[in-house]
Amino acid sequence: MKDIPVYQLRERASTGLEVRHFVAGDDVPHDETDTLGAHRDDHYIFFVIEEGTASLMIDFQELKFGASSLYYILPGQVHHRIRNEIGYGWFVAIDALLIAPDYRNVFESQLVLQQPFTLNEVQFRQCTDLLALMQEKYREENPGPFYLQVVHSLVQSFVGIAACCFSGFCNSQFALSRPVQLAQEFKKLLAGNIRQVKSPSVYASMLNISETYLNEALKKVTGLSVSYWIQQEVLLEAKRLLYYSEMNIKEIAHMLGYTDHTYFSRLFKKAEGTTPLLFRTHYRK
Repeated sequence: MKDIPVYQLRERASTGLEVRHFVAGDDVPHDETDTLGAHRDDHYIFFVIEEGTASLMIDFQELKFGASSLYYILPGQVHHRIRNEIGYGWFVAIDALLIAPDYRNVFESQLVLQQPFTLNEVQFRQCTDLLALMQEKYREENPGPFYLQVVHSLVQSFVGIAACCFSGFCNSQFALSRPVQLAQEFKKLLAGNIRQVKSPSVYASMLNISETYLNEALKKVTGLSVSYWIQQEVLLEAKRLLYYSEMNIKEIAHMLGYTDHTYFSRLFKKAEGTTPLLFRTHYRK
């Protein structure tokens, strides 16, 4: 294997979501065999452990989860399959498209240092009730009108509760290294400037460092280059505009800084395996 594999949610789910309740001894949905080993995902993953214990190896650190705990994995973080021989709870995979920018800021501000959050009784009940309803709607055999909108609304509610939990959760036992600090600052700049700036050297200049150093810092922290994260942010913003706005493809391309909308469409199709128009049609059906 030349590189750590990246698994894509769209290969398993067509709605930007996968939700499942697991019991002791079950394999987590995206890690059905031990052969996958260490890997990355292009989406967010959330766990809610109801009872018992479970553990996960993420970026060379083993994390243990107890009852009533909430945890998330960021896109790009390297992890091994969860071990839950004596625990049970919920697994949720969510396309980054469905994570609102304010929520992303909360989750990504902790970068590789996030630790499990222990839910209080009210938070635990809210999360598990939402997840049960989300799964019920997600698995409807004959979905009616507004099916996808309802499912995504439930996703937003769950993610909002998770963001509220972690927004006030500070893990002081870890000191942020310089590469981690740069990665956080870069991602914040990226989110705020992606429509106008797509040059790695410009972002490096904003941070008052060289492009080489920025690239080294990003690779050390995330395993991926500056160019990769720029492309991912462009695609994410494009998906948001396709899903939430009424702009046509040409307008979206222009909004993202592409004067040639056909070139933008080619870039999108190459990365996502579908055209912008088909993506919009699929997600809004």
